[in-house]
Amino acid sequence: MTQTLDAPPGTTAGRAESWLAGFGDALAARDVERAAGMFAATSFWRDLIAFSWNITTVEGRPGVTGLLDATLDRTDPTGFAVSEPPDEADGVTTAWFSFETGVGRGKGLVRLVEEDGEPRAWTFLTTMYELKGHEEPRGPRRPLGAEHGIHRERETWLERREREAAELGVATQPYVLVVGGGQGGIALGARLRQLGVPSIVIDKHPRPGDQWRGRYKSLCLHDPVWYDHLPYVPFPDNWPVFAPKDKIGDWLESYTRVMEIPYWSSTVATSASYSPEVGEWTVQVEREGAPLTLRPAHLVLATGMSGKPNVPEIPGQDVFRGDQQHSSQHPGPDAYAGKRVVVIGSNNSAFDICGALWEHGVDVTMVQRSSTHIVRSDSLMEIGLGALYSEEAVAAGVTTEKADLTFASLPYRIMHEFQIPLYQQMRERDADFYERLESAGFLHDWGDDGSGLFMKYLRRGSGYYIDVGAADLVANGDVRLVHGQVVRLTEDAVVLDDGTELPADLVVYATGYGSMNGWAADLISQEVADRVGKVWGLGSDTTKDPGPWEGEQRNMWKPTQQEALWFHGGNLHQSRHYSLYLALQLKARSEGIPTPVHGLQEVHHLR
Repeated sequence: MTQTLDAPPGTTAGRAESWLAGFGDALAARDVERAAGMFAATSFWRDLIAFSWNITTVEGRPGVTGLLDATLDRTDPTGFAVSEPPDEADGVTTAWFSFETGVGRGKGLVRLVEEDGEPRAWTFLTTMYELKGHEEPRGPRRPLGAEHGIHRERETWLERREREAAELGVATQPYVLVVGGGQGGIALGARLRQLGVPSIVIDKHPRPGDQWRGRYKSLCLHDPVWYDHLPYVPFPDNWPVFAPKDKIGDWLESYTRVMEIPYWSSTVATSASYSPEVGEWTVQVEREGAPLTLRPAHLVLATGMSGKPNVPEIPGQDVFRGDQQHSSQHPGPDAYAGKRVVVIGSNNSAFDICGALWEHGVDVTMVQRSSTHIVRSDSLMEIGLGALYSEEAVAAGVTTEKADLTFASLPYRIMHEFQIPLYQQMRERDADFYERLESAGFLHDWGDDGSGLFMKYLRRGSGYYIDVGAADLVANGDVRLVHGQVVRLTEDAVVLDDGTELPADLVVYATGYGSMNGWAADLISQEVADRVGKVWGLGSDTTKDPGPWEGEQRNMWKPTQQEALWFHGGNLHQSRHYSLYLALQLKARSEGIPTPVHGLQEVHHLR
């Protein structure tokens, strides 16, 4: 169906409307060659489940051709239309648009450049945001709540909730079991609840939010509040920019109740196995110590993007007389005033822990084993995030959803090109800080290609610190800095490969985490973990992110090589944004809507 063009030809709006109308006509005619020809020679189409029932990016006209050849007939896309006035800058026309498929409604963003005298798509984002006939009960569809009239045996809201809680997992089985009740599991649980998908979120801790409460007491979010909202219920306007961990814990607990998420605390999954013949998992759990068998159709591991803690095996750990803790187990500095602490590592947790220990009069030594990228918090907020996630962005009309989609519209293949100049600005702005830090002997880097923190996060999930003050302790010498690899522990010291001995009453292993598929190995089997392969990373062939190029986060929020097994997590921004697409994939399957997956990820690395 041809879109009615309202804007004059040759204007910014006219170019966008004309391109979308032509693209829609080509798709309606099933003319794949014409549609692909509307993309630039160097171009990228990122699809979040709308066409592919996957999270995938294709590149260039051959990639567009392959995606459309495989999906066009069954997707049946229509109604491509500009949804707000487009804009133009530096020769690029940017336009938001809406569209529909046979089963859903979508939103997208296209960036057009001129090539051979014609506007052609450089980047193209398509996302599904709801399923037709299965819309969330929001806005004009919100539930009435009160049941007016006189009815015998009326069931109140509380009685219905109590009945549901008593039946789910006992008389009725969940369609989805989410293992892990941190921010990722809670965000997904809220989405599934709103979509009417029977689900249970389970977590080993006694209360929602304990994942945060149990960490070292100085922990706070390093990302600003505008970046961290949960679905449906944003933080209030007076919420602090950087929330302390216990405040986040309390928010997650209250959110779980307000959103009516079926959440089982003090529950541990002990084993799981899948029957493809029956199409369900058998999951053994212990709920408050009592054994129970659950049989969900789908299993989601929301056990933390960072995976299992990496605790190195070092000779002498059995003879060391002091305390040893992974950073995830470190309780805080209170018990160590006046003691000697060696922190092995030089990334976020290492700096946070060193700072808190120093404040409590602890003699602290940081062992740096490899270089780390540091960016100052205020510089990151202003230069790195301010355009999308800030008070100024909100005032300019950039909603959280719009910010998320804008960020999602930039393909990972070229994202570093946009990050490099931002981090060059930070380098210049904070030149004195970096000079002091490096003069103190700190090994600093800007990523393999100068693209800084966020690309390190996306590629490897490690190797950086957002400085909220502790870096100055290293620069000033208040926290002692040494370099090298730890070769052994003695009864009272850490020994490095150059023979240096560091006296210690406590050793903190701020040594990071492994791939999330380690959780799958523990819960299901090593065979399944290997079938799924490494979780996280892009295949950028940079440090700790081996190639080949994969184009999307490995195994996150999308189908895996193990039927009915999913991985969900990331920071608060990713948990919020991608929980929508994971929930829609699960909802479609629960309703029997065909979901043929295009471009199922291959496995190139096991860990």
